[in-house]
Amino acid sequence: MIPVKNETLKAEGYQPLIFIAEDEPTNLRVLYNMLKKGNFRMAAAGNGNLALTAISKAQPDLILLDVMMPGLDGFEVCERLQKDPATKDIPVIFLTARIDEEDVIRGFNVGAVDYVTKPFNRAELLSRIKTHLELKFARESLKELNATKDRFFSVLAHDLRNPLQVLSLSVEFLHKKYNLCSEDKKKEYIQKLYSGTQLLAALLENLLEWSMSQRGVIKCRPEKLDIGELVDGSIDLTRESAEKKGIKIISRIVNETYAFADRNMIRVVIRNLLSNAVKFTNTGGKVKISASESDNFIEITVADTGIGINLEDIPGLFQIDKQITTAGTHMEKGSGLGLILCKEFVEKNKGTISVISAPGKGASFKFTLSRRALV
Repeated sequence: MIPVKNETLKAEGYQPLIFIAEDEPTNLRVLYNMLKKGNFRMAAAGNGNLALTAISKAQPDLILLDVMMPGLDGFEVCERLQKDPATKDIPVIFLTARIDEEDVIRGFNVGAVDYVTKPFNRAELLSRIKTHLELKFARESLKELNATKDRFFSVLAHDLRNPLQVLSLSVEFLHKKYNLCSEDKKKEYIQKLYSGTQLLAALLENLLEWSMSQRGVIKCRPEKLDIGELVDGSIDLTRESAEKKGIKIISRIVNETYAFADRNMIRVVIRNLLSNAVKFTNTGGKVKISASESDNFIEITVADTGIGINLEDIPGLFQIDKQITTAGTHMEKGSGLGLILCKEFVEKNKGTISVISAPGKGASFKFTLSRRALV
């Protein structure tokens, strides 16, 4: 077993796919036998043209590419892989019996990351494969972190500006014209101040929770939870905004409905799902919270009679690198970070989250939690 570091893998237990482009059957068998004891999946092709077609479909994690093959040689195959955006980031290790300096330089110039000479030394080959897989996964991880960072700063730059601008303009108006305003006008601007501070507080809380989660500051500490009690507390926090829109929040979850999860994380999940449901439900609508239980899991559903979600937007709702923000039915603002935080916290508790929706048909967000202590 080749000990590729877990933190660089796409997921725990992931088996990297190695593609071998080699026209000599004996060499192919040797490579297969060398690699079969490693934590790898393998695929192969016997010439350059077949290799290009197969690689574009398989999208392997690393390519072992023979230099001398019938048809397209390894240099040309590598050059074409480098020109294709879908394959240019796949590391290529050349397999060659030619070790003169000119060929080595040419190999690096067309995009190879390394080369191994024939006859193969198993320890050397496996060491080079391990090194370049770790580098590839590290680059992918860095790319994801950069996307996360960009999204974080996008939220700060865009979504904080809106409520701050409302607060600033309202304070400025009251400061300059307080004595000239009617009582109704004063109440209107005081209400704007209140709404703006509530929005800002909720957004900052989500940002803080998400930031701490990314940095590993928040630890998941599962315990036996009364879901009905958590739901009642979240309804109390959402009640005022719901009443302003004439929205009725109905809980079908009775007290002593238990799950085993982190209390603070699940409180954040329920709060965000309720807040979103109220935000996207029209005046006079309903938001219903219910639960169904099986032997091992409980599924909590937050369903609304709101404006619904476009089908093409659903896959991006829980992705940090997608910015899907829609104003609520009363033009309420939001960052979209709440749903991303919900997914992260549910998954930290070994659950899943999903949504069923269609425009004009409302939305039903469902998440699962264990009913027993997590192993």
